[in-house]
Amino acid sequence: MKRMNPFTVAFRKLFKNKLATICFFLIIIELILVIFAPLFAQYDPLEMNTALRLRPGFWAMGSEEYLPGHWLGTDELGRDVWSRILYGGRISLAVGFTSTIIGLVFGTFFGLMAGYYKKLDNLIMRIMDIMFTFPGILLALLIVAMLGVNVFNATMAISIWSIPSFARMIRGRVLQIKEEEYITAIRSLGAKDWWILTKHVLVNALPTIIVIATMRIASSILSIATLSYLGLGVPQPTPEWGGMISTAKGVMYDAGYLIVIPGIAVVITVICFNILGDKLRDILDPSLKD
Repeated sequence: MKRMNPFTVAFRKLFKNKLATICFFLIIIELILVIFAPLFAQYDPLEMNTALRLRPGFWAMGSEEYLPGHWLGTDELGRDVWSRILYGGRISLAVGFTSTIIGLVFGTFFGLMAGYYKKLDNLIMRIMDIMFTFPGILLALLIVAMLGVNVFNATMAISIWSIPSFARMIRGRVLQIKEEEYITAIRSLGAKDWWILTKHVLVNALPTIIVIATMRIASSILSIATLSYLGLGVPQPTPEWGGMISTAKGVMYDAGYLIVIPGIAVVITVICFNILGDKLRDILDPSLKD
């Protein structure tokens, strides 16, 4: 009987959980919307028309203030909110995925080296501990303040912040794997370290890597929103969810939807990634029971 791929089994278990399934499809729908934003957004997210400023959305349908086509309304400069949400989601998700991948690559490398080579363990982990002494968002703020405010620097700042977390968790898993009997047997047969690390240790640590990467995407999206809200992330007038909330502060009593709508986008995205990561941990972590 052919053995099923463990990741196929994991996805089948994932879809047995209704909440995780809903979150998965919400993320897929969101990705489709932001990737193909020009197909779903009728207006240019940067196009301003002050004559149409602060017009309400579908909730005011039927009133004289509602503008057909602007179903989420317009902002303080007359820009279409729906278009800005979609294009802002492009940046938020791109930064979230990119910073997670960069942090994952370096964090995995340092975690593998620290966990497998005892001589490197103390040096690498002390460097990671130094990075941990800075609160995450404070470290990101420091990096952006030093390098300048733009999307690339914000992405690099979040990536650097992610490295210590990845390194520490992967190191812990590597320490467990390298003590397994089959690793000792492979080593006794003369296998090279790079072969053991890439073909056995890394492969067996992959479930842990997937779980922490999924949950780190949520943290990265929240981080870029925070940086943009503080004016140190995505510079205006480029749309980004945190930046949209920041610019709407001045009109929050007249048009609260300008804060609520991007806030809902951030909350839904972060919660969905966290729930997926939590469920994947339950499925893939061998130390937990089904």
